[in-house]
Amino acid sequence: MDAIDVIRAKRDGGTLTPEQIDWAVAAYTRGDIAEEQMSSLAMAILLNGMDRSEVARWTQAMIASGERMDWSALDRPTTDKHSTGGVGDKITLPLAPLVAACGAAVPQLSGRGLGHTGGTLDKLEAIPGWRASLSNAEMLDVLAATGAVICAAGTGLAPADRKLYALRDVTGTVESIPLIASSIMSKKIAEGTGALVLDVKVGSGAFMKTVENARELAETMVAIGTDHGLRTVALLTAMDRPLGKAVGNAVEVAESVEVLAGGGPADVVELTVALAREMLAAAGLDGGKDPADALRDGSAMDVWRRMISAQGGDPDAPLPVAREVHEIAAPATGVLTKLDAYGVGVAAWRLGAGRARKEDPVSFGAGVICHAKPGDKVTAGQPLLTLYADDTSRFERALESLDGAYEVGDGEPDLLPLVIDRIS
Repeated sequence: MDAIDVIRAKRDGGTLTPEQIDWAVAAYTRGDIAEEQMSSLAMAILLNGMDRSEVARWTQAMIASGERMDWSALDRPTTDKHSTGGVGDKITLPLAPLVAACGAAVPQLSGRGLGHTGGTLDKLEAIPGWRASLSNAEMLDVLAATGAVICAAGTGLAPADRKLYALRDVTGTVESIPLIASSIMSKKIAEGTGALVLDVKVGSGAFMKTVENARELAETMVAIGTDHGLRTVALLTAMDRPLGKAVGNAVEVAESVEVLAGGGPADVVELTVALAREMLAAAGLDGGKDPADALRDGSAMDVWRRMISAQGGDPDAPLPVAREVHEIAAPATGVLTKLDAYGVGVAAWRLGAGRARKEDPVSFGAGVICHAKPGDKVTAGQPLLTLYADDTSRFERALESLDGAYEVGDGEPDLLPLVIDRIS
């Protein structure tokens, strides 16, 4: 095989053979294909796409670059969820223990935030003592003991994807749907779960801005799962406004605990329960305990406490609080007609809740509390948003990102439905 021949084949709109794909992914992982050559191939894929057979084989080649996890020792079926990321998207935190409380095992490998979208591991690390990095044996122990684990993926899982992801980030090829889909699915299939539910976000705060693009991504990922024998379902969900009221790290943990205690914002509860039902159905457990009951009776909270403790965290410890606070008042009396997810997400990022580079630290106490949701009536002068930061110098740039991000008017807001569509 020769890298130039593979690049030319895709550059000219051809279909890569299974042998070409296997060789290209393996050779790049080994270091036998230069970065500039893989950059060229990634750009050719971005411009000319891949058909279903190519995407399935590319995903398989990335899985084959590393280990596959095995949960067969567990006495219950496994099921997992992946979100494409958004603003205030803390759903994994209440969801994993909720599904475990209903009889499934949830091996949830999660990531960190980058830019305006938050990361599950950053949020959980706001809990004193909690550990994100576990060995495979530790993961299995926590799963067997509690039914759920949320942790970082090990370096042995799809190393080809890790290398290619970093390359795409700096070569303008992130937007390729075949490469996005194979990146997500290679890790999820290698993770070894028995069923997968995808939460594909749509709107200003999401990677996919339109329903059409989100549907294409969801259909591509569901097809990959199906082609690899993994029962896969996708929900398209709204990210034109923040999810819940809290955006940040510690503030989102606190809101997640409210949901597990039977309260919390209605949209977070609705989406958590909807995804839990999909996960249980995909695992063959849809005839058992209903997730809404597990929130009401405290069993999901019990799993949460055991899961956090099993990973070294103290579920009773006070969460970090930022030193500085800035209030934004409603500019008029009326209906909140707009609260843009992207603007709020960037504000939280600039306050210190997120990172611009992977190695940057985050402030656990920084973030935004939204006191009203689109459609709520507000009164001029009432608190609309509260900004939290460890340093007052961060407020100015955060406020810039909120300029035009909220509006008060007379009519009803034009919003996407929380759950837009289901793809299976």
